[in-house]
Amino acid sequence: MNSKSFHHISILLDACLDALCIRPDGVYLDATLGGAGHSLALAGRLGPGGRLICTDRDDEALANAEIRLAPVRDRVTLVKSDFRNLDQVLAGQGLSGVDGILFDLGVSSPQLDEAERGFSYMQDAPLDMRMDRQQSLTAYEVVNTWSREDIRKILFEYGEERYAPLIAAAIERSRAQKSIETTGELVDIIRAAMPAAARREKQHPAKRSFQAIRIAVNDELGAVREAMGKAVDALNPGGRLAVITFHSLEDRIVKDVFRQAAQGCTCPPDFPVCVCGKKPRVKLIGRKPILPSAQEVQENARARSAKLRVCEKLD
Repeated sequence: MNSKSFHHISILLDACLDALCIRPDGVYLDATLGGAGHSLALAGRLGPGGRLICTDRDDEALANAEIRLAPVRDRVTLVKSDFRNLDQVLAGQGLSGVDGILFDLGVSSPQLDEAERGFSYMQDAPLDMRMDRQQSLTAYEVVNTWSREDIRKILFEYGEERYAPLIAAAIERSRAQKSIETTGELVDIIRAAMPAAARREKQHPAKRSFQAIRIAVNDELGAVREAMGKAVDALNPGGRLAVITFHSLEDRIVKDVFRQAAQGCTCPPDFPVCVCGKKPRVKLIGRKPILPSAQEVQENARARSAKLRVCEKLD
């Protein structure tokens, strides 16, 4: 794969760089390397004493980064890892803390665009959806071996799909005849299971279901929940954590972790004095998330649902 084929438009790029308050001699972590656009811009602001650690579990993303980050490679370290293991990554690099951490929780454009990866409902391909191709669980296994109830549950909870019971039942009926092998077959099953009015909606009828299955295959929400707590721990005093989310489930997790870390005392309001001793660990940078501009959304439709939340580690 060459750098051009792994083209990826970085969302909220300037807002992320501003939010991280990058110091030329600082140490930073891009926990979601992806197309390396954020990493390239971030590393470009570092001086000779600065350092950027980049992690991704996709081998193709790491191979592309070797090419795209060549101009700044002297200050960049690439590590294959799930971002939920960021504490182990930093320890492996001899670091006890960093001055800023960036998460871009969207699936990178190349993964969506390359038919063979099986993420897209627009192109026929084997049911895969693994971000790390070395892991065993695939979309094929979820669709063909998980119980009807488990499929209904992930479609409803992860995809917020109101026709989850109908779709799960249709999947069960179809796989009883033959295994569901491809994304195209799955799209046809989903479409046929939905009422005619739902099929005429602007949004593709399979979009929510494909999102749900992808989240389940990659344990995305579990990874986000685990990684956010570790990220707060990993920040040096004054360090910033910037997180871009693309759907409400991820954003809710990030918002809750930030709120709890910023809360401090958890004693009941009627207690005359604090007895829990808990202190705020971060301060929130802005009460509301930063959203992409109308121009950015016009130039990149995938930015439409993006939200950037930022917090700063206290002393």
